[in-house]
Amino acid sequence: MEEKNKDSKVKIVAFLCNWCSYAGADAAGTARLRQSEDIRIIKVPCSGRMNSLFVLKAFSLGADGVLVSGCHPGDCHYSEGNYYARRRLEILKDFLPVIGIDNRRFSYQWVSASEAQKWQKVVNSFVKRIREIKR
Repeated sequence: MEEKNKDSKVKIVAFLCNWCSYAGADAAGTARLRQSEDIRIIKVPCSGRMNSLFVLKAFSLGADGVLVSGCHPGDCHYSEGNYYARRRLEILKDFLPVIGIDNRRFSYQWVSASEAQKWQKVVNSFVKRIREIKR
């Protein structure tokens, strides 16, 4: 039984915007919403601050999946940061297969501070997808 649990463990790195997604993840934890423990959160000032190299470094260090989350477009605390992020992350998603990484192992989502339940769904569905890919 314990070996099965070891097999189902995955390493997921999540880069979260300080203002919205991190607050949403915090609210999910405060509300005790069930979510996977396989995720490690790194708080960034804004999703617009995300450099594609951060994602590639996470994969190179053994992450099974990488998730980036920020404010909804139009609600960025830095005006347009998430628009820049979206552009860069779409290019990265297309580039990953070129370097041999299944692009299903990468995702980005918009989650606001008031969307604790959405955060729970995003995390749980992403972890499930990564576990299925890893099998």
